[in-house]
Amino acid sequence: MTILINDDKKLFTLQTRNTTYQMKVGDFDYLYHLYYGKRVDHQDMSYLLYDGPSHFAPYPYESENRGGSLTLMSQEFPTVGTGDLGSVALDIENADGTHVVNLKYKDYEIFDGKYSLAELPSFFSKGNDAKTLKITLVDVASDVEVELYYGVFEDKDVITRAVRISNLGVGSIQIHKAQSMSLDIVAGQYDLIHFHGRWASERNVERLPITHNVTTLGSDYGVSSAKENPGFIVAGKSTTEMTGDCFGFNLVYSGNFQATAERGTLGQNRVTLGLGDNQFSWRLEPGALFETPEAVMSFSSAGLTQLSHNFHNIIRENLCHSKYVNSPRPVLINNWEATYFDFTGKKLLQIAKSARDIGANMLVMDDGWFGERSDDTSSLGDWFVNEQKLGYTLNQLVQKVNNLGMEFGIWFEPEMVNEKSELYVNHPNWALNFPNQKPLLGRGQLVLDMSKKEVQEYLFERISDVLDSANISYVKWDMNRPITDWYSKDLSSGRQGELQHRYVLGLYKVLGALTRRYPDVLFEGCSSGGARFDLGMLAYEPQIWTSDNSDAINRLDIQYGTSFFYPLSTMGSHVSASPNHQNGRITSFETRANVAMAGTFGYELDVTKMSQAEKQQAKTATDFYKKVQELTFTGDYYRLHHSDDIVSWQIVAKDKSESLVTVVATDVVGNPPFVYIKLRGLDDNSRYLIGEKVYGGDALMNAGLKLPPFKGNYPSTRIYLKKVK
Repeated sequence: MTILINDDKKLFTLQTRNTTYQMKVGDFDYLYHLYYGKRVDHQDMSYLLYDGPSHFAPYPYESENRGGSLTLMSQEFPTVGTGDLGSVALDIENADGTHVVNLKYKDYEIFDGKYSLAELPSFFSKGNDAKTLKITLVDVASDVEVELYYGVFEDKDVITRAVRISNLGVGSIQIHKAQSMSLDIVAGQYDLIHFHGRWASERNVERLPITHNVTTLGSDYGVSSAKENPGFIVAGKSTTEMTGDCFGFNLVYSGNFQATAERGTLGQNRVTLGLGDNQFSWRLEPGALFETPEAVMSFSSAGLTQLSHNFHNIIRENLCHSKYVNSPRPVLINNWEATYFDFTGKKLLQIAKSARDIGANMLVMDDGWFGERSDDTSSLGDWFVNEQKLGYTLNQLVQKVNNLGMEFGIWFEPEMVNEKSELYVNHPNWALNFPNQKPLLGRGQLVLDMSKKEVQEYLFERISDVLDSANISYVKWDMNRPITDWYSKDLSSGRQGELQHRYVLGLYKVLGALTRRYPDVLFEGCSSGGARFDLGMLAYEPQIWTSDNSDAINRLDIQYGTSFFYPLSTMGSHVSASPNHQNGRITSFETRANVAMAGTFGYELDVTKMSQAEKQQAKTATDFYKKVQELTFTGDYYRLHHSDDIVSWQIVAKDKSESLVTVVATDVVGNPPFVYIKLRGLDDNSRYLIGEKVYGGDALMNAGLKLPPFKGNYPSTRIYLKKVK
């Protein structure tokens, strides 16, 4: 059984293949958390609860022995005003102005399959791979009811969580904080692994001790942001890639979020994750309910690699409905770094012809095809084809590309508008802007109010008209600035704090409508590169442009950090020109291609300027990638080595029949030592062919593979293994 209930003890146990999650209704009907970790069978772990004195901590009025302080007890969903002095998951201002939500257990329900959310994306069940537990808590005095949802994916070792808050009273209440999950870890010293960054340097790995100070991660950028990713890890002090306990957390959401980690006064640890910023609030009228975004969590007792595999598997199989999740994807050529805004239809056709010769399957026309767009100061919002610039109608251009045997893709930045545009002239009130203030600009543009129904309808209509006008197979959905001017003319003064969340709901509404209408179109996300690389976007778009930084050596760190939660099949990764456009680095084509193959392979350069020798090299790389794309997208990913001089990774087929190892030398020295790489994930008892030599799987994993000394500027090698029958 996935979900076990002991009604006499009011004990709830969630079992996955390798983990156990347990909670209990305890004193005064509070819901306590008992345990989350390696699987434990047939055990009531109530003995783990703190049963000592409160020692000047506030305790429930009903307590006869002055015990049971909620700031000392392991809480399942801590709330404001109850004596819990740690980070709370729910803060509500009641109709009478008080901040207290004293939730007590009411009942539970179990049902087959996975719960879903009304307006937010979430993981879904396939067949019988999930079950749901709903626990209802209620504050009788405040007339607030809270439903805690747990989706249990037994075989994947994953639990999802979401919360529904209902106002059962006669007056409106104000939600100031609503987290999707809280987890109290009873004891132990842990590290926090988070993924910070900036534009062109996303998802850098940082490991910090969890201390008695509250560590807060999050985004106030309006998007999940390059500053912090919603995914983070709590790991034991000695946890490595292959050993030790670790917990992973992520959020199916694309806007502002907040996560906290802290060590309590008695050594317990608390983690929270959910909606959050300094301005969020939500007025909940009588009879209304509010849903939090979905949190997803997993535990591994076998190190960080297994934790990553848990997330990779469920993201690939239970998040996005696009047919491209499990089908081949085209190798594309994007014209952005080849031409920027300076292109014509004739130039695009030249790129397409040359790209066809190197094995590419698709031409993507990037920014500059619409309105009067010749730079980044005008025309966003005017999604009408500039036929004078192209020299063709869109349909004519697409047909010419199709006649070359190539598919066609197109770039949009739907959420933005320029002041120099017909849309802004006609609808200035559609842009976010504080009253009586000059707006802040980002990349010369303003942000459309995605909470407005008229904006949603306009974007759906205009994008649909473009997609209906030609045989378009791919859409790159971009978003190139933080959101700052949080003011909507449609919201009253008491509701402006709802705008951040309503913006994201509007975005999801448009994305959902478009992806349902165009199921044969491959949608790729982008936000100044990787500033919105999150599970919310991946629910609609199976891949995201990982970073605007296409330099192969910088990408080693970016793709490394991204891999802790997100599978290679989600990472847009292209071969760009050398010297690189972002940093001027000169890197061999071989290394640029090898790094780009750890993702959705493509090209970001002017292929018409390549020599015949370079084109042949590119054709060889493209052909090889097509051979291993299924392996790359569906295999298990291993981070073998990541240091200042060597970076290596490995992909192993689920049935262990084949594998691809990539090694990049980032610092080459004179008289270099040999490099030994221990492989992982192979079959101990099988033999593998590498080139013309055969090696035992056990030898490759325990003794390792010896590589020749590296020479040159950022050299690399890829090694393909095939099991010998």
